[in-house]
Amino acid sequence: MRLTRAQRDDLLAHAREEAPNECCGYLPLRDGIVDRVHRAENIRRSPYGYELDHKSLFAANELEDEGYQVAVYHSHPRSPAEPSQTDINLARYPNWLYVIVSPVDDPGVRAWRIDDGEVTEVEVQVDS
Repeated sequence: MRLTRAQRDDLLAHAREEAPNECCGYLPLRDGIVDRVHRAENIRRSPYGYELDHKSLFAANELEDEGYQVAVYHSHPRSPAEPSQTDINLARYPNWLYVIVSPVDDPGVRAWRIDDGEVTEVEVQVDS
């Protein structure tokens, strides 16, 4: 997955703004390159989990019909950018990437493919 430095900075800023709660949103991708960042509302409003608002989840689902790949992101405000067991259990879209943003981890943005409990990290490249 490739994104610009500005997009990465936007993800980290979103995580900091929503702390101590988790932030969330989605990213349309073409050929593995992030097109833009869409912030969503975390309707759980929790430091321990996230749920995209219904409008954003619907929009993310529609992206595949438009030829985009989809990545959903959320933050771990106080822990590394690695999937928790809860993240793994709730990953329902095996074609999507799951991006975790952590302002306390380096690197602060990591991507994962989660399919039926199997977790594989996907390389994240940040362009200037």
